[in-house]
Amino acid sequence: MRIYKFGGASVKDAAGVKNMAKVLKTTGYKDTLVIVSAMGKTTNALEEIVELYFNASPDFTAQLLALEQFHQEIISDLMGDQDAPLKDKLKALIGEMKTFLSNTKSPNYSFVYDQTVSFGELISTTIIAHYLNHIGLETQWLDARSCVKTDDYYRDANLDWEATSTHINAAVSSGKLILSQGFIGSDSNNFTTTLGREGSDYSAAIFAYVLGATSVTIWKDVPGVLNGDPRHFQDTVLLNQISYREAIELAFYGASVIHPKTLQPLQRKEIPLFVKSFIEPEGAGTAVSKGKTLDPHVPCYILKQNQVLLKLSSLDFSFIVEKNISEIFALLSQCQMRVELIQNSAISFSVVVNNKYNRLEELLQILRSKFKVDVTEGVDLFTIRHFDQAAKEKVRDQADKILLEQRTKETLQVVIKRD
Repeated sequence: MRIYKFGGASVKDAAGVKNMAKVLKTTGYKDTLVIVSAMGKTTNALEEIVELYFNASPDFTAQLLALEQFHQEIISDLMGDQDAPLKDKLKALIGEMKTFLSNTKSPNYSFVYDQTVSFGELISTTIIAHYLNHIGLETQWLDARSCVKTDDYYRDANLDWEATSTHINAAVSSGKLILSQGFIGSDSNNFTTTLGREGSDYSAAIFAYVLGATSVTIWKDVPGVLNGDPRHFQDTVLLNQISYREAIELAFYGASVIHPKTLQPLQRKEIPLFVKSFIEPEGAGTAVSKGKTLDPHVPCYILKQNQVLLKLSSLDFSFIVEKNISEIFALLSQCQMRVELIQNSAISFSVVVNNKYNRLEELLQILRSKFKVDVTEGVDLFTIRHFDQAAKEKVRDQADKILLEQRTKETLQVVIKRD
C-alpha cells in the first residue's frame, strides 16, 4: 500500500480537488491511502472561531457562517445541481460543531481548540470522498479518530503506538482507495486530539509505519524540498535526495516542508518519502531515503520568525548550574514553551522559545521570582545547515542587530532583531 498526503493548499478550492483526482488517476489509486488536510486556510479560520468563542465576540456567528459558505461554494463548483446531499452533510458537521461550542463548559482552551479545529479535516475529507465517488473513483472514508490513539495532551498529543497499530490494522484493508484525515486522533475517552500544526505529514507516517507501506508521497505546491523557503530566501535550489538523518536534522531545526515527527517512523522501516508537486505530478521531486546526505550539497536555510529570547542570570551572581538548568526546563515544559536554541555561561543562561500557546507572561512571572530575566520578543532565528562564508554573510546582511550566535561543525544559528 502507498500513502499519499495532500495539504490544504492542494485542496483549497474546487479546482484543487479536481486536480487531486487527476493526480490519483495519473499515478494510480488502488492500494492507496490518502491523508488530506483542511481546505485552504480553514484551520486558521477555525482557530479564529475558537478565539472569538472564548472572547464572547459578536463576530463569532458571522465567522461560522463564512466558514460554511466557503465550503458550500466548493461543493457547488464540484457537484453542480447535484450538490444538495453533500451540503446537507456539511450543515450536519457545522451543526455538530455549534452544538459542542454551545454546550461545553470546559475552560481548557487547548481541549476546546482540538474539538473545534478538527472539523476542518472532517469537512474536507467528507467533501472530497463524496466527489471522488461521484466521478467513479470508489473511495472508502475513514475517520482517523477511530484509528490514531493518543494521550490527552491537547494541541500536541503524543501517540499511543500499540493502540494505534491495533485500530489501524483492524480498519484498513488492501486493494481500495481509502481517504482519511491528517492532524487528528482521539484519546482514551474518545475526545478529539490534534498532533500539532502541520501534523498531517505525521499522520501519513503513522499509517505508513503500521501498514508497512511501500512509500509515502507528500504532494505540495513546490517541486520538492528546496534548500530554503522561497518566501524568505532568493535563488533556492531543489534538493534531489536527502538522507533520513539529514532530513531529521532539517526538520528539527524547523524546515517547513517536512513535519519534525514524520521521519522517525519512516526511517525505522526504511520507507522512502517523496515530496512532489501536485502541479507536475510526473516530476521527480525530492526523495528522502538511505543514501547521500544531500544532493546537491548546498547550504540549507531555515527561518523561524517571531520568537522570544530569554536571558536569565542568578540574582546573586552565583553560577547557573545543573540544578538551575533543570528547574528552568521544568518551567518551560510546564508552560508549553518549545525550546529552539540554548546557550549558557557560568552566570547566565539564554534560551530562544516559541510562545505558541501564549503563556509567556505566566512563565515570566515564575522566572522573575528566581532569576534576573531580560526578554526580547519578536526575534528571528536563522539556522544554516552546511554553512559557508557566503551563507553566513547572506543571513548577517538581514540583521539590524545580532543578539546571539552559535555554531557547530555543520550548523550555524543566529538570533537577530530587525528594526
